Formats: sequence, structure tokens, C-alpha cells
Amino acid sequence: MKVTLASYHTAVLRHGGPRTQIMQTKRYLEDRGVHVELFNPWAERETALKSDLFHLYASNFGTYDLARYLHAHNVKFVSSPIFYTRRSVRTLRFISAVERWMRKIGGFWSDYGFTRDICHWSEMVLPNTASEASLITEGLRIPNSKTEVVPNGVEERFQHGHPDLFVQEYGSRDFILNVGHIGVERKNTLSLIRALKRIDHPAVIIGRVYPSEEGNLCLKEAETNKNLTLIRGIDHDSEMLASAYAACSVFVLPARYETPGIAALEAGLAGAQVVITPHGGTNDYFEDMATYVDPYSISSIEKGIRSALKAGRNNRLQEHIRQNFLWQNVAKRTEDIYCRVLDSTPVS
Repeated sequence: MKVTLASYHTAVLRHGGPRTQIMQTKRYLEDRGVHVELFNPWAERETALKSDLFHLYASNFGTYDLARYLHAHNVKFVSSPIFYTRRSVRTLRFISAVERWMRKIGGFWSDYGFTRDICHWSEMVLPNTASEASLITEGLRIPNSKTEVVPNGVEERFQHGHPDLFVQEYGSRDFILNVGHIGVERKNTLSLIRALKRIDHPAVIIGRVYPSEEGNLCLKEAETNKNLTLIRGIDHDSEMLASAYAACSVFVLPARYETPGIAALEAGLAGAQVVITPHGGTNDYFEDMATYVDPYSISSIEKGIRSALKAGRNNRLQEHIRQNFLWQNVAKRTEDIYCRVLDSTPVS
């Protein structure tokens, strides 16, 4: 079986969750004997399309033209939409219906329309959470029969990180940690920084700074907190990141929504207490083993962090993640779906 993985062009530049999802899926599918290619838009047409199946990550404007081309040329593909909205299913249906009408009379297209079309053209749709699946099936009216939840995963190595490497480099242990893009509105880092000002405890934020007004505010307010260390990015594959997770006591991800936040899974597997948004399907992964906070309330974020600091290491969550969300298990589920689409048999 030969499978080509593809996404929007900047996925490789952003070093975020979609890139991690693609690269880890590739790695563990290859371990299972699947021949995996990353889509090369500059390859000759015959070479680029010489695959049994395409897998598109993110059903949005950035992948729309490729999806439409594959569909027009009868090339089979599945999609992981990486799609979420706080709007209700009813609102989603209404906007989708209006958008279809507006396309006909005025060339108006919406983000929801791009997602709907790509999912409609897909052989199977693989949302990361039940909440995402509900939006796709009930809001965008994609059939349940072609929708199956495939969770995000985590590398087993994060269970075995050692804190000493980070402690020696940065001089901090048992701190509050956040890992993610700084200055991206959805990530809500500015509210986190303001909540941390109210807590007299060491804290570390690791992330690349997105050039935005919020990014500048994050940097400015971080400078006024003597307890806060801001590290502008650590490579995802480095031992230092695993060491940071092992050295922290609480990991905080109070985003507007997450599906579910791969960094939170990594920290949870390392044994940290997790404080996280309730929006985006995070409960599918963390169940009652995390502290959920209102991302729109600095007081709620503060209260959640204080509660988690008192609780100590979270061995129950660690074991839950190890049992259910390792990438090798995710790759097995993904391969099973590929085989059903192609009517073939998994390697093992």
C-alpha cells in the first residue's frame, strides 16, 4: 500500500500540531510496513498522483484546491479535518445553507463551505474528537457512515524524559509550564500570562512568537513577571522538550479550544497535572483526570492552576494516555481505515 500525506503549505513552517500529527503518523505507518510519501507539489503529475490513497490533513482553504483536483480525477482520499468552531450545530447548518445559495449568485465562499466540500468528497472523514465529529455530521451533514474518530497521539518517549537536563540549563523544577505558539489568539497565551502574575510560583512558557499585536503584548507583560521564564521555541524532537515536561509539575493550556492539544498529551504522559480548556473535545482524552478552566476568565485559569499545584503528579492520567493514545495505536487505527477504503488487508 502506498499512501501520500498532504496538508496546507505552511503546515511545515508553523511547527504546530498538524505537522506533528502528519510526521508521527508517517513514522508509525512506515513501522507497520506502509509506504508513505509526503506530497510534493513540484513533482510531475504522474509521479505526484502515483499513490493508492491520499490523506489530507486540515479541510480548509489551504487544502481545497488539491482536494478538488483529486476529486475531479477520481483519486481516492481520506481527510482529517482538524476542524472546530464554538458555533452551534444549528448555526453551522444555517451558515452552510446560506453560503451554498450565495455561491450561485455572487461567488461568496465560507470556511465552512470549504470544509463541507472536502469532507463530502472524502472516502472517509477522520475527526480527532467526538465533538468535531458531531459538528461534521450534524452541522455540515456529512454521513455518519463515512465518519470515524481517530484520536491524536503522543510519543512514548515523553514518559521517559529526565528533568535534570532542563533543570541544569534553566535552573527551574516543579514549575508551571505552557508549550505552544505565542501571540496566536486561539492559544490565549496573554490571558495565561496575566493569570500567572497572580500566582507566586515559577512558570515557563515555551513557544515561537507569532508576529502580532497580541504577541508583542505577551512579550511585554512576560517581562514584568519575575517568576516567568519565556523560551522562544524548543525543537519538538529534542530531549530538552521531554525534559521540560518531566521537570514541570503543572501543564496549562487554556486555549479558546483544542482538539485536544498534543502538548497537553505529552505533558500528561510525563506525569504532569493538566489544566486545560473544556472546548474542542478535550474531555474525550482527559476525562475526569484534568482540571478544566474557562479560557475567557483569568480568575478561572488562576483558580485551576492553584488547584493543580496542590494535587501533585498525575500517575492516573499518565497511565490512561499510555494505554489509549500512543502514536503506534493511532497508526494501527488509521491503517485499518485505509484498508477498508481500498478493500485490502492490514499488514498485522
